[in-house]
Amino acid sequence: MKIENIKPDQIESRSFAIITELLGEKKLDPRYEAVIKRCIHTSADFDYADNLYFTDGVIETVQEAIKGGAYIVTDTQMARAGINKRRIEQYGGQVLCFIGDADVAEEAKERGVTRSLVSMEKASRLDRPVVFAIGNAPTALFSICDLVKTGRLSPAAVIGAPVGFVNVVESKERLMELPVPCIVARGRKGGSNIAAAIINAIQYKITE
Repeated sequence: MKIENIKPDQIESRSFAIITELLGEKKLDPRYEAVIKRCIHTSADFDYADNLYFTDGVIETVQEAIKGGAYIVTDTQMARAGINKRRIEQYGGQVLCFIGDADVAEEAKERGVTRSLVSMEKASRLDRPVVFAIGNAPTALFSICDLVKTGRLSPAAVIGAPVGFVNVVESKERLMELPVPCIVARGRKGGSNIAAAIINAIQYKITE
């Protein structure tokens, strides 16, 4: 097997070139190509060429939210760590995760619910638009859906990519039923890395 001699600053571009080669004749919607390819790049899983769901205009909606200084709220510290914060902070936004907050943990214990659920409720009280990037907990998505249905939350957009087996598919289907701008990794696949990759792909394409 031949090993390619690639300089460190060329690894990513070469990876995307390989992804394009391996996709072969498969045609991707140019509106979503950057997101799809970055998800494949992050996971080495070509299923993302078929399983990502986008509402019309969601890319532009997320970009405008970021440019307007929106908060990006994640359900895990891993997703928060994976999001490139430079551009988001440049526009006055922040990437937040409340999962480890003491007040969230205390309330979740008292109510007998997950911290993910309570952390979304806390996010609903923020003082500016929010883009949610959910890559782990279906209870976070269910919480967002319930908050939207009861009029307590109007998110700028929701990235729904929890991964796993219990209530994962159901939470994504519920999100797709709502009139909310969203990107969803349909099925059981997803993860904090995918949620972060989607946010990064969108913000990297922001033009002034």
